Amino acid sequence: MRNNLASSFTPAYVLELCQNISPECHSDHNTASNSQSSSHTVKSKWTLNASSLMHDLNQFRVSCKKLLEALPIDKVDANFVRTVKNCIFSKSIPTPLKGPLRLTAASKDVIEGILDLDASVTRSGDFLHYASGGRLLPGSVPLAHRYGGHQFGYWAGQLGDGRAHFLGQYSNKKGEVWELQLKGSGKTPYSRSGDGRAVIRSSVREFLCSEAMHFLGVPTSRAASLIVSEEPVLRDQFYNGNVKAERGAVVLRLAKSWFRIGSLEILSQSGEINLLRKLLNFVIDEHFPFINPDNPEKYLVFFSTVVNETAHLIAQWMSVGFAHGVCNTDNFSLLSITIDYGPFGFMESYNPNFIPNTSDDEGRYSIGAQANVGLFNLEKLLVALIPVLTQTQQKQAKIILKGYANIYQMRVHQIFKAKLGLLGEDEDDNDLIAFLLKMMEDTESDFTMTFRELSEVSAKQLLNKNFTQMWALDDLSHHKHFSDWLNKYLFRLSRQQDDSDLDRQHRMKNVNPRYVLRNWMAESAIRKAERNDFSEVELLHHILSSPFVTQETAEEAGYAARPPQWARRLKVSCSS
Repeated sequence: MRNNLASSFTPAYVLELCQNISPECHSDHNTASNSQSSSHTVKSKWTLNASSLMHDLNQFRVSCKKLLEALPIDKVDANFVRTVKNCIFSKSIPTPLKGPLRLTAASKDVIEGILDLDASVTRSGDFLHYASGGRLLPGSVPLAHRYGGHQFGYWAGQLGDGRAHFLGQYSNKKGEVWELQLKGSGKTPYSRSGDGRAVIRSSVREFLCSEAMHFLGVPTSRAASLIVSEEPVLRDQFYNGNVKAERGAVVLRLAKSWFRIGSLEILSQSGEINLLRKLLNFVIDEHFPFINPDNPEKYLVFFSTVVNETAHLIAQWMSVGFAHGVCNTDNFSLLSITIDYGPFGFMESYNPNFIPNTSDDEGRYSIGAQANVGLFNLEKLLVALIPVLTQTQQKQAKIILKGYANIYQMRVHQIFKAKLGLLGEDEDDNDLIAFLLKMMEDTESDFTMTFRELSEVSAKQLLNKNFTQMWALDDLSHHKHFSDWLNKYLFRLSRQQDDSDLDRQHRMKNVNPRYVLRNWMAESAIRKAERNDFSEVELLHHILSSPFVTQETAEEAGYAARPPQWARRLKVSCSS
């Protein structure tokens, strides 16, 4: 049965996390990312006392003071499209969505775990208005960020927040500072020829994927809520002249920072070097506390850190088969988190040339090209930093950049060893991993389910090639060299001391998800949502909040089954 459950799933205002009482459901997932484990570790169990959460939105305050005091604001206080100079932000008031409005999804993990709000506040009219741009939160001075970027390899000049509004920073009870932003909230000075809106289609994808990525353990921006209106928004989805009216939507999203490589590029390209230095100092002081602000090498240490963390991020993308789709420098975070979800895709059949974005004719941003594109973007970051680096520091930065490939390869090696349950070091591990991936490519085996089924199958089943009800492994087993690989794999596992088969399975299940947001799943939810049925949006969010745990509802919906035939014909584009 595929998706029948979704149509009968009871809608609710706030999407709960896993309700299973088993220990596995509530355990931390060691997601093959140890470098930033504190930010990746995910727990479904709530430790906050309900009485400590705010029940009244009037108590909730954001602040723009730190940014307004530290960074210059556009002297032109008006909301018309223009070239902006000598500032980091422009003031810009959101344009309210035309009603009636409907809250169609909200993340309890964000609402309660980050924003300290009781989930009940999302049922209020006040929340609808605050989270859609109709009313400003106490303390908010809405801003649009000025940045540039290299798009598809070419300098595109001024870009900026064309349909996003920064609302302010919120300091929560854990001592974390989060920046709140609305996406789809109307025109800004950076809207160019756009209308400042987002539609249901793209907003559902952003809401679901940013939350799904968090629970996969990948550094990412977060999504608090999705609000839909009846406001018509004209879109040519595939740029083929077929313009149609869709409905406007707004996502309330959060990140520790929304600064990106393009934030620095625009200043360097414009010759605003003092402002470049000021923004760098601010970013380092706020987000890289281990860098001494008085250290004359601080910009070099900053660059080295971004190089390292970008390599780690892209390795994590590869570990879950995620292709971003638009890896422009304006979409690459200085904090090395995943931002700006557009024509992304999770790879189904293993294919290094997988391209999720139908607009990417040359495959520049194919999944297998992401590491090289990361290097290109870091090269552009270095170019932006040259005005504040000494000659010696520039030479050192180039040496640092040459180390990117090794950092990436080492991280990928570590991650894929974990995905195969391998412990210790063996000189043949690289070959074992490469051999498997080549067989997967030849047989078009499913990326997610091949690794998941290897996690679930016992050594005895592997030995006997008993793959009953394991469709992905069954596909793989048809490769002419499968037996050779299997013998090497089993021999490698047999030499792991003090490691039982159950221990191996447990480790592997904690790094190989059973569920990811496949494009066909998102598309199924979108088609229903466009008919005002948001049950599958809710179901997907619920399931993807525990992607490493087998769930009956997900199995009944077919989310771990062979993708339907129509999934192969799906296309996604930059139009949103």
